[in-house]
Amino acid sequence: MSNVKTLNPLIPDPEIFQDFVDALGDHIPAIERDIGRLKNAPEDRAVLADLFRAVHTIKGDAALCKLDLAVRIAHPIESILSRLREGQLQFSELIGEAVLLALDRLELAIDAIGAGRSVENLRLDKLIQGLDALGGCQPAEVDQYSAELIEAVTGFQPIASIGTAPRQARPVLRSNEHLANDLRFFRSLAQQFENRSPLFKGRSARLLKLALDTNAEAGKPVDPVQLAAAVYMHDLGMMFVPESVWLKVGRMTDEEKQQLRQHPLQGAGLLQRMEGWEEAARMVAEHHEMPDGAGYPRGLGQRDICDGAKILAIVDAFEAVTLKHGQRGHTRSVLRAIAEVNACDKQFAPEWIAPFNAVIRRQVEAAD
Repeated sequence: MSNVKTLNPLIPDPEIFQDFVDALGDHIPAIERDIGRLKNAPEDRAVLADLFRAVHTIKGDAALCKLDLAVRIAHPIESILSRLREGQLQFSELIGEAVLLALDRLELAIDAIGAGRSVENLRLDKLIQGLDALGGCQPAEVDQYSAELIEAVTGFQPIASIGTAPRQARPVLRSNEHLANDLRFFRSLAQQFENRSPLFKGRSARLLKLALDTNAEAGKPVDPVQLAAAVYMHDLGMMFVPESVWLKVGRMTDEEKQQLRQHPLQGAGLLQRMEGWEEAARMVAEHHEMPDGAGYPRGLGQRDICDGAKILAIVDAFEAVTLKHGQRGHTRSVLRAIAEVNACDKQFAPEWIAPFNAVIRRQVEAAD
C-alpha cells in the first residue's frame, strides 16, 4: 500500500472535518452494537445490511472531506461487509474483532489528525494491508487472516477476553515490620478511594501488578516496596478534590485545573512526613510530570523525573483509558489503552514503554 504519510493526514477544511468527526462518532456506537448482534446471529442479513450502509456512509463522507486515510481504511471494510452480506464469507467473532479494531484505529487516526499529531504509531500501514488481504481471502482463511491482522496491528494474539481483575500482587517487603504495617495502611486509604465508584473496584490491585511487573521486566531499578507505596498513595489527593471537578466532562476553569493539579502533592506530603517513604513520596509528587516538561505540578523534564514516577504515569494512564472505553468490552478497551499509551510519545518516558508492552503482552497471551 501507499506510505501512510502520503495518505493526506492534513485537514483540507476544518469545518467539514469537524462534521466528519461528529458523524463518525454517531456511526461507531451503532456499528459496535450491530457487530455484537452478529455474534449471536451471524447470518442476520438485516444487520449485515445496516453495517454495510454505515461503513459505506463513512467512506463517502471521508471522500467528500478529502480524507484519503479514512477512505483507505473504510474501503476494505466495506468490501468485507459486502462479501458477508452476499454470503461469500461467514461472519465469525474474529472477523468482527478485526473490523472493530480497524474502526477503532480510524477513530484514533482522526483524533491525531485533528490534534496535529503523527499517526505513525498506529501501524495503519499494517492495518490497511491486513484489511486488503482479508477482503480478498478465501472463506476458509477468514479467521486466519483476521487473527494475523489483529496481531500485526496490536502486537498481541487475539483472544476472547483478557479476563477479570488480576490477583492481588504481593510486593517483596524488607525485613522491617513497620514498613509492612505502613503498606497495609496505605492500601486501606487506596481502598477508600476505590469505594467512591463501582468502576474503581480492583483498581489498586491492577495498578500494583502492572507497576511491579513492569519494574521487574526492566531489572527492578526501582525499590518494589517504595513503588507499591506510591501506587497506593498516588491518588490520595483526589479524595480532597470535589467530585464535580474530577468527574467534570466539559472544560475546566483555571481554578478547577489548579485544584486538580495539586492532588499529587497531598499524597506525597503525607509520605514525606512518615519515616522511610521518601522515595515513594517523590514518585507520587512526580507521576503527572511529562518528559517534555508539559506536566504538573512542577513542569519537570525527562532527566528530572524519577523512574518510579515514570512507571506510575504509564500504568495509571493505561488504567484510565481501559476504564474510559470499558463499554466496548474488556478486550477492545485493553487494546485501545495499549494503542493510546504507545501513541503518546511525549507524555511517557520512552525507555519504560518497552517493558510495559512486554508485561501486557504476557498478560494478554496468558489469558487465552
